[in-house]
Amino acid sequence: MTSKNFLHFSLAVFFLLASLARVQSQTKAEQIDQLISRYNEYGMFNGSALVAENGTPIFKKGFGMANMEWDIPNAPDTKHRLGSVTKQFTAVLILQLVEQGKLDLHTPITKYLPNYPETAGDKITIHHLLTHSSGIPSYTDFPNFFNETSRDYYSPADFVKLFCYLPLEFMPGEKFAYCNSGYFLLGYIIEKVTGKNYATCLQENIFTPLQMHNTGFDVHQTILKNRASGYEKTGNGYINAPYLDMNLPYAAGSMYSTVEDLLLWDQALYTDKILSAKSRTLMFTKHIATRSSHYGYGWDLDELPNIKPGATISITEHGGGINGFNTIISRITTDKHLVVLLNNTGGAPLDEMNIAIRNILYGKPFEMPKKSLAKTVYATINEKGLAAGLAQFKALKNADGYSLKEGEINAAGYQLLMSGKTAEAIEMFKLNVEAFPKSGNVYDSLGEAYLKAGNKKLALVNYKKSVELDPTNENGKKVIAELSGK
Repeated sequence: MTSKNFLHFSLAVFFLLASLARVQSQTKAEQIDQLISRYNEYGMFNGSALVAENGTPIFKKGFGMANMEWDIPNAPDTKHRLGSVTKQFTAVLILQLVEQGKLDLHTPITKYLPNYPETAGDKITIHHLLTHSSGIPSYTDFPNFFNETSRDYYSPADFVKLFCYLPLEFMPGEKFAYCNSGYFLLGYIIEKVTGKNYATCLQENIFTPLQMHNTGFDVHQTILKNRASGYEKTGNGYINAPYLDMNLPYAAGSMYSTVEDLLLWDQALYTDKILSAKSRTLMFTKHIATRSSHYGYGWDLDELPNIKPGATISITEHGGGINGFNTIISRITTDKHLVVLLNNTGGAPLDEMNIAIRNILYGKPFEMPKKSLAKTVYATINEKGLAAGLAQFKALKNADGYSLKEGEINAAGYQLLMSGKTAEAIEMFKLNVEAFPKSGNVYDSLGEAYLKAGNKKLALVNYKKSVELDPTNENGKKVIAELSGK
């Protein structure tokens, strides 16, 4: 090695060591701030965040805009729609009624809803509804639900009629299948048993006792101070999220809150303030296995080894997604750590962010985000055409500064499909098949695009491949039967 090269090598080592020293000297809060700021810079997070260690907040901050029209920034007290994080609150109301002797978890729901069809209702219990094991079709999977039905007002009684007469997809208790209809029914049962509306029950039994003054049931007509607007990413910009009548998510997803109020909620779940120890044990019991972990009552439950030296940590968490918003609350109950991420631009990689923050809390290495290749290519297709986008994908797919993720490619494909660019969507989904050939979901999406293009032959080929790789794909099986004339 020449003296010149040795000098260059020595300088490189020096700067590397200096960089590592800076990272090691950073506080956890500084590392979290740097991490989320990078996600925000890359257009991958826009919202509010809070992280607590041993029950004490060490980081809370807003990123990006709560309202883009008026340049109003997100803050820790910004109110975000929670989506399915609502389900854990519904579960608490149910367990409170069980404590009061007004409900039984294992009694058929027809006892509380006498007009519910007996053929299904006599087989389904509240336990089945709480654990997504009822077999009731989920209304959010109905064709045109988001494009048409979701914009209209329905009373709980009227909306239940849209799914209560449908045949069960499987026998209650047989397996886990995420179901918004089940939690909608839980809200309706709460109203029938108490004689009060669901929103009032939330307020009187949870929000007021816990002084959660910035949390409630979201009503579009209400003038609500500090409410974030919901947006969706499109190309390199954003659009306002489609309108949704908030009576329809109901007990499955109609709440709003702040990261600060969700810390109050988290801390209360370690006490008897709103639930007895017996009921909390029921809530956090692993009642049924899911694809990746287990489900309690309104919570995903998991245990992770090798995060904390010599110990396994227990994770209690749940995500949410609703027009323009996605959210996560993750409780590390072993050490009373908490991560809350509330995003108002939809589709943020919150699970990935949550894992990185968890690693920071335990002093583990974590990955900084990379630019999304799928979003970059999507923008290029919109601006310069399909050929330019495909060429860009080929040039950058192995580049260090870009990440290639199945979910992001899939989302970009559906954005193209929904905007009428079916040919472009097919090519995007084909890229996903090429990159992730062992995923049943990528073939399902490609099949759907071919079906929309009128190519039933290729649609059938891809749906069959999807079901072959993922035998739990019930919708794929239905489409295959329809295309095969069976």
